[in-house]
Amino acid sequence: MKVLDLGALPHRRVEAHGSRHFSVGAFGISADAHLVAVNLAPGGSIGRHPASGRQLMVVLAGEAEVSGADREVQVIRPGQAAVWEPGESHETHSAVGLSAMIVEGDLDIGAPGEQVDPGDT
Repeated sequence: MKVLDLGALPHRRVEAHGSRHFSVGAFGISADAHLVAVNLAPGGSIGRHPASGRQLMVVLAGEAEVSGADREVQVIRPGQAAVWEPGESHETHSAVGLSAMIVEGDLDIGAPGEQVDPGDT
């Protein structure tokens, strides 16, 4: 077993699309998706941009105000996730700061209560 400390990953600052106080640390990649740890300092933002693939952002700590193509803002907190479809314009802001994990690529994401992977039988 290997334990990953997502907070200790080397992060790079991102300023594209008008982003502020935003950094990412890559920690996984497959042929179909990549995984990154995301940090937003208080008052930080990820500027509006199109998703390059289906994108799942899972909040680990803090909270975020997220919006998609409709620009309707929703607040997500630890244990919640936002999903954006390929090409969907979206942005993220955090007044209090945010630690999250993003998985982007060829993902099958089920509806609440839907079993996507039956697991080991």
